[in-house]
Amino acid sequence: MRVVDAEVEVLIVGGGPVGLTARALLERWGVQVLLVERHRELSPFPRSRLVNVRSMEIFRRLGLAARIRAAGFAPEYGRVRFRDTLYDRDFAGEAMVGVAAPVPESPEFGVLTSQDRLEPILLAAPGAPVRFGVEVVDVAEEHDGVLATLVDHGRDAELRVRARYLLGADGANSTVRQASGIGTTGPGALGPFTTVVFDADLRWCAEQPAGVYLTAHGTFAPLYPEGGWAWFGSTPATAEPTDWAEVVARALGPAADVKAEVLRVQPWVMNAFVAERFRHGRILLAGDAAHALPIFGGLGMNTGLADVHNLCWKLAGVLHGWADPVLVESYETERLPVAHRTLRQAVANTRLLIDVQNRRRERLDAGVAPTDAVELPWSEQYFAQLGLVLGATYRSGAVRSDGEAAPEPSDADTNYVPGAEPGRRMPHLWLEDGRSTLDAVGECFALLTPDPVRWEQRASVAHPLRIETLPDEHRELCGLGADGAVLVRPDGHVAARWRDGAGGGTTVGDTLATITGRG
Repeated sequence: MRVVDAEVEVLIVGGGPVGLTARALLERWGVQVLLVERHRELSPFPRSRLVNVRSMEIFRRLGLAARIRAAGFAPEYGRVRFRDTLYDRDFAGEAMVGVAAPVPESPEFGVLTSQDRLEPILLAAPGAPVRFGVEVVDVAEEHDGVLATLVDHGRDAELRVRARYLLGADGANSTVRQASGIGTTGPGALGPFTTVVFDADLRWCAEQPAGVYLTAHGTFAPLYPEGGWAWFGSTPATAEPTDWAEVVARALGPAADVKAEVLRVQPWVMNAFVAERFRHGRILLAGDAAHALPIFGGLGMNTGLADVHNLCWKLAGVLHGWADPVLVESYETERLPVAHRTLRQAVANTRLLIDVQNRRRERLDAGVAPTDAVELPWSEQYFAQLGLVLGATYRSGAVRSDGEAAPEPSDADTNYVPGAEPGRRMPHLWLEDGRSTLDAVGECFALLTPDPVRWEQRASVAHPLRIETLPDEHRELCGLGADGAVLVRPDGHVAARWRDGAGGGTTVGDTLATITGRG
């Protein structure tokens, strides 16, 4: 095998939604990137289903939100229905908050779309070329970077790449995580499951649309607006070959009178863990490599997208020279607690939901007619996730407290109450020109203030900064006086807040230097 050497600023391992989004974010910052993916092409399998409201805010900034929305289902599919079989009537159901309809807390709303429709949109976004069929076989830290050994199976070549940083977004069985000696914590494998992609004439489901139909014999999901279905459930514990068409037919129900044509079958393991660390020197983990979350609730991919949204501006700051490498350390400090909280909710959702399915199936198998109503004590956490999705609060050296602590997030708290305390996501508020406050950030920090002239006269900083006018009607929600200001990071989280203008422009510069490790 021939050996080829290359050098890049960031090597991304893994070409799923998280790796592709990191590539697009770093491209916006002008960072030199190489992304490698061990498979020879994008996955043709429809895995993740939900792009939640926070992820759509990220894609809005990348200019991709409209295309993703166009590839997805109409908002009325943003609900879950519970049935004994797919042909039966609902015995319970609920809308997904932030998906079924717009919410005032965001300029975007979530979209139901299959991962195999999302990934081509991300791949087509401006960014460095993606090398498919290239597998990482070893990673080693050097004093100023990382040396990765790759095998390009298409060219029968070994490639050694030196990178300032390496981002492992290579899935739950991450080679990068294992090579870095990083362990995991949590329940681990929750069991073997199988997804069956099939075709059948289920037009009658369109009369009661949903993104997910949970039955006593497994879960159904429409794949694309133009057609296609998937069923998934626990893999039968039998040595005999499984007749998957029969399994699907049983879940459809005897009254359905349709034949399912099985197209693909994919076995998989539902994992539930969080990596012990998200960083080993200049090697970083994101997405399923950092936290594998059960699929119920649609939290896995979206948590990974929030990871790289938090990380990429920090990498750009270090590589462009306006931040110290210590800033990258705040990635783990901020995102690890979020991952643990999200894992707890995802596991609780999964166990309770499977329990409902099992109890209904046991009653049906025993010939006992289930009651029409079912108690769903977990439904608030499952369907109303804005508190989890928009309410993440960061505490690290990249946030300067103003003495008023943001509320501690609670696993049971499903409501999102907007606020501008340091560490929280900046509330979505409309600016005078029709943009959202979240549109003011991206490849810069933003200083939002009712008195921009005062702050412009005194602001002289060495960091990318934009000063924006905050309408007076938003002062109370943000906790500001007439000449106060909120400093917002590129990821949309509040870095600092001055209730009045006493601090002046020098304080802005000092604060930016402190939170970026240059103070």
